[in-house]
Amino acid sequence: MATTKKSKTAEPKKTNAAFLKPVTPDDKLAAVVGTSPLPRTELTSKLWTYIKEHKLQDEKKKTLINADAKLKAIFDGKGQVTMFEMNKLVNNHIKK
Repeated sequence: MATTKKSKTAEPKKTNAAFLKPVTPDDKLAAVVGTSPLPRTELTSKLWTYIKEHKLQDEKKKTLINADAKLKAIFDGKGQVTMFEMNKLVNNHIKK
């Protein structure tokens, strides 16, 4: 019995335009990432740069972020959040 091979054509990956659309951070978030509008991907990158520069990632459990004064303002006063919770909280500080 012969098997037929399906040709696999390489389709270009589609990027999600929502991630590339510039968003404006509010004052609390702007203290960490700056005031200019930027895509969500770049906003997340700048946030992670800040976290790493200030050594705010928990040493034992890398999925936790320890908040300093600037991040506490973004994290609704919480001293520690997970990476996933961080993204949800950051969305509350984007001007629509």
